[in-house]
Amino acid sequence: MPQLDLSASSIDLTRTICDIPSVSDDETALADAIDDAVRALPHLSVHRDGDTIVARTDRGRPQRVVIAGHIDTVPINGNVPTRDVEIDGEAYLWGRGTVDMKAGVAVQLKLAAELADPRVDITWMWYDHEEVDADLNGLTRLARSRPDLFAADFAILGEPSNGEVEGGCNGNLRAIVRTDGVRAHSARAWIGENAIHKAAPVLARLAEYRPREIEVEGLVYREGLNAVRIGGGIAGNVIPDLCTVEVNYRFAPSRDVEEAERHVRDVFDGFDVEIVDLAAGARPGLDAPLAQEFVAAVGAQPRPKYGWTDVARFSALGVPAVNYGPGDPHLAHHDEERVPLAQIDAVERGLRAWLS
Repeated sequence: MPQLDLSASSIDLTRTICDIPSVSDDETALADAIDDAVRALPHLSVHRDGDTIVARTDRGRPQRVVIAGHIDTVPINGNVPTRDVEIDGEAYLWGRGTVDMKAGVAVQLKLAAELADPRVDITWMWYDHEEVDADLNGLTRLARSRPDLFAADFAILGEPSNGEVEGGCNGNLRAIVRTDGVRAHSARAWIGENAIHKAAPVLARLAEYRPREIEVEGLVYREGLNAVRIGGGIAGNVIPDLCTVEVNYRFAPSRDVEEAERHVRDVFDGFDVEIVDLAAGARPGLDAPLAQEFVAAVGAQPRPKYGWTDVARFSALGVPAVNYGPGDPHLAHHDEERVPLAQIDAVERGLRAWLS
C-alpha cells in the first residue's frame, strides 16, 4: 500500500500523491495513505467517512477554521507519472492532479503534520468525488452524517488560484431548451416540421446575449450564458421531431438560485425549458474578521472566483470561505496540467505564517 512521508517537502509530497492515481470513483488507495499518515499524528483526532478523511485539532481555541481539499482527479491521459519540466526558466511539476488539486492537498498535509499548536483550531478535510455529480461529493455525504464537523468561523478551499485569494464563486445552472417538430421523410420535408430549424431562435438569443459584470462586496464577477451541447435527429433521411440545446449559465453570487432560474426562463421565453442542475454561488465573505486577517497575513489582493467551487457549500452553512491554492485554474483538467514549484512553496509559507 502507498505510504506518505509527511516530513517530506510539500513539493515532494505533491509528486507522491499525484503518482497515486485517484480518478473519481477510485480514490481509496490515496485515502488509505492519507488516513494512515494522519492517524499517526497525536495532536489530531481523525474521522473517516468512505474516502473522506477529517482530522481536527482540539486545543480549545476560541475560533476554528476548516481547510479542505479534494483528492480525486479527472481521468488520466498519459500524464502520470509526474515529471519535472522547465518553461521559460521556471520550474514546474507536470502531470494529472498537480493543479487540480493535489499540490494544495500536499501543502495541507504538510501543515497538518507540523502545526500541532496552531493559533486557531483547524479542521482538515480531504474528500472524494468532487469532479463528478454533486450528490456523490464527499462533502455532501459528510454534511448528512456529521454536520457538526462543518462548524467553523472561516473556511479555506485549496482550489487552484495561482497562489492568490479568490473570494466566493459564481453559481452554476444547466438547462435543456427543447423544440418539437413532426417527423417526415426528408424527400417530403413539407409534410413534417423540422425541430432543429425551430432551434435557430434559441441560438440567436444566445449569440445576442451580453453577460453582465457585477460587483459583489468589492469583487467584480463575470457572468456567462452559453450553449454547451446540442442534439437532434435520428437518421440522415428523417426530418427531426425533437432538438435539445443544453445551456450553461454562470451567475454572480448576487443572484440566488430562484433569480437565476427566472432569468434563464425569461431569456428563453416561449420555449420549453427544463432546469437539470442548479447550484448557488457564494458571496466573497471577505468582511469576516478572520478572512481579513488571513488576507493580510498572506499579502494577497483578493479576486473573484468565476467558476463554481465547494466554497458554496460552506457559504450555505453560514461559514465565509475563500479559494487559496497553487496552480493556474486555466490548466485544471488540461493534458498539460502543471504547477509552478514556487507557488507550492509560496502557498505553504502563506498558510503557515497565518496559522502559526
